[in-house]
Amino acid sequence: MSQGRGAADDRPTGVRGWPGRARRAAARVPAPWGYVLAVFAGSKLALSLVGVIALTAWDGVPGAPPPDEAMMRDQQHAASPYRWVSLWFAWDSFLYDHLARRPLAGWDEFAFPLLYPFLARPVAALFGGDTALALLLVANVAFLFQLYYAHRLGELLTGDDATARRFVRYLLLLPVAFLFQAALTESLFLCLALAAFHLAERRRWLLVGVVGFFLALSRSVGFLVVVPLALVLLRQHSYRLNARALLRYARLGWPLALLPAGWLTFMAFAAWRTGDWFAYQHAQERGWGIRVQDPLWVAYHGLTGGSAADAARVWLAVAVVAVVAAGYRRAELPYLVYTLIVVLVPLSMGPPVYKSLLRYLLAAFPVGLVLARWARHATADTWLTAALALLQGALFVVWLTYWTHFVI
Repeated sequence: MSQGRGAADDRPTGVRGWPGRARRAAARVPAPWGYVLAVFAGSKLALSLVGVIALTAWDGVPGAPPPDEAMMRDQQHAASPYRWVSLWFAWDSFLYDHLARRPLAGWDEFAFPLLYPFLARPVAALFGGDTALALLLVANVAFLFQLYYAHRLGELLTGDDATARRFVRYLLLLPVAFLFQAALTESLFLCLALAAFHLAERRRWLLVGVVGFFLALSRSVGFLVVVPLALVLLRQHSYRLNARALLRYARLGWPLALLPAGWLTFMAFAAWRTGDWFAYQHAQERGWGIRVQDPLWVAYHGLTGGSAADAARVWLAVAVVAVVAAGYRRAELPYLVYTLIVVLVPLSMGPPVYKSLLRYLLAAFPVGLVLARWARHATADTWLTAALALLQGALFVVWLTYWTHFVI
């Protein structure tokens, strides 16, 4: 009987030991990677499941998809026969795929900055030349590191791990944050922007310049991030502007010149291939009718003379700026300036931007930081999380069920 009791006792002890070992293994994961990986995996699983269910349910709806998006569905199926993969491709994804497959010797299309499609080229070699899968992998690896740098920057700016975690969560809950997982440039741009600010706050200016160089190659607005990064440098020295301070800024901050150098590199590459230094601008004008305009007039036109959908998008842009301004603290002037840049520069492209404005607003990460500070109390955090999750869920289904142009 004693042996029987011992054997019986051993079994439950072993069962109880597995959770303990799992916890100990999780404890060995360097902070904040445990939280970041859990958030990354949870969001990917949840959105993929919702996406497949929504698309399957929509299959029987008469008239779906609308005629103007039927071609995109064919392109999605060509990218992957698996819906949980293909749902992450839409419109610009296929243009990036085309650029990633195009031979470098004939590369003369400059409607998009080159970093994202060029990163997919070596990755595609690991997948037998599947550039679509490579683009998706690059975007999702960038998404993972975006969450990591968001947490690290949140800790630096707030000094609080709990607030940093809320910051990560609210970045994931922004209205169209599901696009971070899509084969688009959103996650790559924001990953590099967050990394640059994190490094700047730690005064590692050479690395700021290197990251900033690639940031400028990821999206046209990237080189303008040199302005808020320079403000971080000035703030670290109390915004002094005497001769000695100016020499110090030049000695420490010279790597910031690598941000405009990144965009000049793209322009030089365009000039080498086409003889036109402004090939990007001209491609934007030909392809989408984009011309630089007064962003405030564009916003006013969207609110008063556009469609209800245009007005809703512009109101959201106004709300983003208002939230960041309302949560402004003196030490965070660089982040207010950054928000104004990533909101106003897209609006300066004129009315064609309305369709993609929700997508561009994802770059305004300081709004997540302000929300994280405002939601310190559990009740506020719960209600805000629920509201943002419902809004994003609705927009995700809209994006999936054949009205992607409302978002991008």
